[in-house]
Amino acid sequence: MYIGRLVALGATTTGKPAIAYRVSSRSFPNRQAVLNQNNIAIVPKPGHEKDIILNPYIAYTGLEVAKEYAIASNGAHTTIIANKLRDGCCSRDALAQTLIAMDYEHDELDTPRIAAIVDPRKNQGYLGVVSKDSFHIQPFSLEAGRLYYLSTYGLNTPSCEQFCGGFYADSAGDVCQHILLGENFYSFTNPVLSAAAIWTGVDWRTDMINLANSEMNTPHD
Repeated sequence: MYIGRLVALGATTTGKPAIAYRVSSRSFPNRQAVLNQNNIAIVPKPGHEKDIILNPYIAYTGLEVAKEYAIASNGAHTTIIANKLRDGCCSRDALAQTLIAMDYEHDELDTPRIAAIVDPRKNQGYLGVVSKDSFHIQPFSLEAGRLYYLSTYGLNTPSCEQFCGGFYADSAGDVCQHILLGENFYSFTNPVLSAAAIWTGVDWRTDMINLANSEMNTPHD
């Protein structure tokens, strides 16, 4: 099953809040995740920089940490949401205002914009999506062992029924691995990369996997 891009949020079996982003792509698979200071960018691989001329939506920040929050999305709205949270906006309003203002991507497929926010101090997260025909946001309690998810295609309505159970992870790298090969995810086709963050109780730790070389990077603050 092809689901396109995917965001996920939840808590591990030991109660650690987590957030994740996965790229699956048929048209632009030559992309990689790159770590910056407080975010993970999705960019074309060397030699494929001209892909961004064909589709300006394929490069963006996929995951960002802002104060105590972590945000994941499939476009430029990641940083806009993060900036709203830094300015004191609540999670619901930051997500709703940004998705409504930016709207779906006006590409050949009318790709929906999806996003996730996790607030570990409130043990709460939000999933949201804006498509050509609809708009949804929904809050989620971070239940130990459950990972809720939302994708651009096929699974693109937030729902408490859309989750995988038994979500075990000790690190952000484990979370990255889970949304590529774990329960409910291994059958999704055309995987390219994943990025994730896990809450330590004090701060967020991030990691990423770029599938072309099956390399897992060292966890970062």
